[in-house]
Amino acid sequence: MDLNDKQKNFVELCYKEFGDDLTEITRKQLVKVEKKYKVAFPQWLVADKDLKVSKGVYSMPGTVVKNVETKTEDIKSQAAYVVSSLTDNVVPNKDKDFVSFGNYGDVKNVITSKKFYPMFITGLSGNGKTLAVTQACAVAKREMIRVNITIETDEDDLLGGYRLKDGQTVWQNGPVIEAMERGAVLLLDEIDLASNKIMCLQPILEGSGIYVKKINKFVKPKLGFNVVATANTKGQGSDDGKFIGTNVLNEAFLERFPITFEQEYPAAKTEQKIVATKLKSAGKSDEKFATNLVTWADVIRKTFKDGGVDEIISTRRLVHIAEAYAIFKNKMKAIEVCTNRFDESTKTSFVDLYTKVDSGASAESILKSKMKAIEVCTNRFDNDTKTSFVDLYTKVDAGVSADQILQDKKNAEEAEILSEKNSDDSEEDEDTFEV
Repeated sequence: MDLNDKQKNFVELCYKEFGDDLTEITRKQLVKVEKKYKVAFPQWLVADKDLKVSKGVYSMPGTVVKNVETKTEDIKSQAAYVVSSLTDNVVPNKDKDFVSFGNYGDVKNVITSKKFYPMFITGLSGNGKTLAVTQACAVAKREMIRVNITIETDEDDLLGGYRLKDGQTVWQNGPVIEAMERGAVLLLDEIDLASNKIMCLQPILEGSGIYVKKINKFVKPKLGFNVVATANTKGQGSDDGKFIGTNVLNEAFLERFPITFEQEYPAAKTEQKIVATKLKSAGKSDEKFATNLVTWADVIRKTFKDGGVDEIISTRRLVHIAEAYAIFKNKMKAIEVCTNRFDESTKTSFVDLYTKVDSGASAESILKSKMKAIEVCTNRFDNDTKTSFVDLYTKVDAGVSADQILQDKKNAEEAEILSEKNSDDSEEDEDTFEV
């Protein structure tokens, strides 16, 4: 804020009375300066919402140049000025091919409301978590700043730090501070990859602002600021090893997200529309191919849930296949190049399965012969492992609960141990008799 001469004079008197390192001042101190130096009470200061820190506490205006001598060494240790890391508008672009599903409506309602209401969105990879947030911001014309979290992400990456610019040391705001000062939506993508260094966001998730100690500044969020986190897990790690690198997040951190959305893959009809729209946009309109891809993915996902296969075809991968088809003009090649990321056995089984779907086999008919599907999709394992997996599924399909299966396994192991012990005792008795 720009100050007139009277306002500057009052601020200089405050520094004179309470010291040059004064950053915050109380109403009691303001009254003291008023009475001691017989000047008007600074109503302009207490009425400025940007200067209010808490009840009866205010920040000193930062634009005032104090009439004090500054030591050279102090200048070297401080930033020359504060710079913004973002200068352009950061409202996401609308995706003309976007098809809403799942929690999109709820996410959009929260973002449109401009209320501070942190959201945690969890779900398997490639099911539209990030896209939903991005498009909700695009529709609501809300600025969004996305931060991709890794194990190395720390306070400097999030809040900001000192940088060298034009031969001067400057403080550059991090994405979190930028989002707070802009009143933007902060998207923390893949939050479950973070370490305990993410705990610096605790006060921010409470909506109360944060004190940036390195620059001695308290940053309050503007209206509209919100935090959205996406993850493949619920912050409890990945027990199945599917998402390597995910960590167990602090419970206090997770508790600061009022709501959690569980994002599933879209329904078959919706997913077909997504793929068909992408094919049409790419200049290869093919409703049958879109239907076949969705049927194929549905069978694989159901087999995945049954434990028959370790990999899955996501909605994102179906879109990749549609785009590959538009480029290579060949359906099978598009499927093959987009499944090359899997091991050879899994890729082969997936391609073979699509061949069946393309020949007219329905998802129901394929799933009726689910044992065959499980056998085909477990061919990547050695014979002993494959056999044990198939036998295990037979029990599950017969209605045996997981608890019962585990109990039977435990009983079998205990019986085997007892049998071995009895065998050892018998051998000892025989040896004793012979002696």
